Amino acid sequence: MRQVILDTETTGIDPKDGHRLVEIGAVEMINRRFTGRTYHQYINPERHIDAEVVAVHGIDDAKVADEPVFAEIADDFWAFIEGAELVIHNAPFDVGFIDHELGMLNKRRQAPALGPVRDHCRILDTLVMAREMHPGQRNSLDALCKRYGIDNSHRELHGALLDAEILADVYLMMTGGQTDLNLSGNNQANSGGAEVIRRIPRNGKKLKVIQATADELTQHEARLDLVQNPIWRQ
Repeated sequence: MRQVILDTETTGIDPKDGHRLVEIGAVEMINRRFTGRTYHQYINPERHIDAEVVAVHGIDDAKVADEPVFAEIADDFWAFIEGAELVIHNAPFDVGFIDHELGMLNKRRQAPALGPVRDHCRILDTLVMAREMHPGQRNSLDALCKRYGIDNSHRELHGALLDAEILADVYLMMTGGQTDLNLSGNNQANSGGAEVIRRIPRNGKKLKVIQATADELTQHEARLDLVQNPIWRQ
């Protein structure tokens, strides 16, 4: 299954008040494994960015003055997300802004029409999931990072791509980790979206053991260092 973990930053709270997107960040996973493909784009919102949200994400008018407007990046963005399951924290906010942008674009150019998002993508809201799993508790992205031992100390301001990467780690921890062992990266191992661990018949033969290289061990340890107070080091 192809999933895109997505986050946005905006000029304000509500697109009905004329607020626009200023940043989109997304990370691709296939069969619960990162593919290395990401989407990241700053956007000129063609309007002033409110001071209170600049304090949140650090994106002011000057930073996006020379960036493309949404109409210039819409097709590439749509190609990245179309058909995927979108994993979003507080999905109505992000989807609402994306659909607002697409609606304005469609009125201007008529065809090809893009969106709405829910007609072309499945949506998984991790905030809804977290509230079901942890009722009565704080379920912000920062709170979930603390709960699941994910290091987000490098996150001083909100940023769409950084938040999408952090959300991807949170989502995997909430749903049991990277359980699909299909390393080929294709979708055909799963039937009907179910995760399957495929076992290889040994036929009485000993399997060859391939030792990790020093570089691979270093990378593995660096990844483990992102988890705070892991039980395997206690």
